[in-house]
Amino acid sequence: MSSFNCNRRDFLKRSGLCAAGVLVGGCAGAARQASRGAGKPNIIIILADDLGYGDIGCYGNKTINTPNIDALAEGGLKFTDFHSNSPVCSPTRAAFLTGRYQQRCGVEGVVTAKGHRDKGMPLAETTFAEVLKEAGYRTAMFGKWHVGYHVRFNPVKQGFDEFVGYVSGNVDYISHIDQVGYKDWWKNTDEIDEEGYTTDLITKHGMDFIERNKSKPFCLYLAHEAPHYPYQGRGDKPVRVPGAPKAFGGRKDKAVAYKEMVEIMDEGIGRVVETVKRLGLERKTFIFFFSDNGATRLGSNAPLRGFKGGIFEGGHRIPAVAYWPGKIRGGTITDQTAIGMDLFATMASVAGAPIPKGLKLDGVDLSPVLFKRKKLGERTLFWRYKNQRCVRRGPWKLVVAPANKKNAAAAVSLFNLDDDLAEANDLASVKPEITKELVEALAEWENYVAAGVERQS
Repeated sequence: MSSFNCNRRDFLKRSGLCAAGVLVGGCAGAARQASRGAGKPNIIIILADDLGYGDIGCYGNKTINTPNIDALAEGGLKFTDFHSNSPVCSPTRAAFLTGRYQQRCGVEGVVTAKGHRDKGMPLAETTFAEVLKEAGYRTAMFGKWHVGYHVRFNPVKQGFDEFVGYVSGNVDYISHIDQVGYKDWWKNTDEIDEEGYTTDLITKHGMDFIERNKSKPFCLYLAHEAPHYPYQGRGDKPVRVPGAPKAFGGRKDKAVAYKEMVEIMDEGIGRVVETVKRLGLERKTFIFFFSDNGATRLGSNAPLRGFKGGIFEGGHRIPAVAYWPGKIRGGTITDQTAIGMDLFATMASVAGAPIPKGLKLDGVDLSPVLFKRKKLGERTLFWRYKNQRCVRRGPWKLVVAPANKKNAAAAVSLFNLDDDLAEANDLASVKPEITKELVEALAEWENYVAAGVERQS
């Protein structure tokens, strides 16, 4: 394999940064307005929090019962090689919302409740909600935001017509208090009191939104808290109170609570899907379910190596399911490599919504994979979190671990994921040409995409 040519044009082509990120011009204003909303399908995106690759039935879990998510996979398409943009929350969400590497907007780390209350995803970024709203969609987001605490970063400032939920990384499922003791439950830009278990409230607001918008195209983003800590079930008491910082808490039988939390989320997803069916919207509604990163050690990323926060596969390879009767053939399984930021271009394609002129996307349109069972061309994907970095091209994955007390220099490893999904056999010394090529690609990506960002942590 030849070494990587670092000129900018070749880099963009081989990295897939031009694949669906072409500069697509918008339609003339009058023509766009005339067709807004007419005959467009609905879109529902459901995001779990810290749900691992092996945490649900359709990915092999035998303990946690997830019949409703499993039914989506059985009636739709399951990805076996889908990834979050980061092994932690905020960066993944920023990339998903913008269709671009999170480094471009500066949200590379976790936006924390204590240290980043004045920081967030810049309003200059274009979100998929803004694009769909311009195309005639009614847009709503219920649940976890986590890309900006201050009201100026609120979802209703970034393309969503409605928002109910929380802006921090996690809240008490009962009292809705965040980790530093603030009440964190909002309706648009107003803090409100609303009794109920977080997962149930997200489900309730989602169902209500669908009911109210059954006669017009809508985009619904349901960002669940489950199964992120604190580990609480419906009948548990609050573990956080106003004014008293408390990060964790919750049940002592954490594994039992974790199972209950995932199953309650699955139940809620079933209720949302049933609402869609009852209203006769199933064949005109595209549903996509995925997770924001891999599981913690409490969950399961089997058969992968690593956990949330790390850049081995267990940190960012996640469950992902697409469902649309009549459009997606049931029982389809694809090994297409894909990533969260691809959903922006995919939703725009599904909606027939033009990408704003001059907007450069890094994600690609997955429609050929979803609806025609085709494979995309080879692409190169990159991850960086703190001092951990990795590159994926075809079956090859390069991992760069930071220097530490034991190793004065960064450790470079190479894995063939087709043969070694558990990342146990380092081939860097056996395949020096491939290693060199990916090291150079990573350096060029960092120079072109990730240089000069304001890191959140």
